[in-house]
Amino acid sequence: MFGEEPQRSRRIFISFAIEDSIYRDYLISQVKNKKSPFEFMDMSAKKPWRQSEWKKKCRTKIKRSDGVIVLLSKNTWHAGGARWEIKCAREEKKPIIGMHIRKNDKGAIPPELKGRRVVLWSWTNLEKFVSSIKI
Repeated sequence: MFGEEPQRSRRIFISFAIEDSIYRDYLISQVKNKKSPFEFMDMSAKKPWRQSEWKKKCRTKIKRSDGVIVLLSKNTWHAGGARWEIKCAREEKKPIIGMHIRKNDKGAIPPELKGRRVVLWSWTNLEKFVSSIKI
């Protein structure tokens, strides 16, 4: 309507085991597709940070995000960084969803996601989560 500002894209932090970075890249390419039913801004780290500063920089990105998607695989349980990101997102009271990247090869859900919704990766589940985030 007249005088209203257009709604900005939701800022989403994507947490994943480094071994699963190809799936993060795939998710981003899906969202950039013109046929995507929604859009969001990827807030995940694009390059490795020095060990001494990564938690501080990561927390800053999570604080600035509107929600967190955790890409789940067999690697997640052993991914200390991803598990710390989930813990940090909980501390910052961000909406979080776990999303299995493989339908038939899921892996264990880390305890940091206890009480949070965990779904299979699909357009419908992505759209429901992203559109449910209040900005």
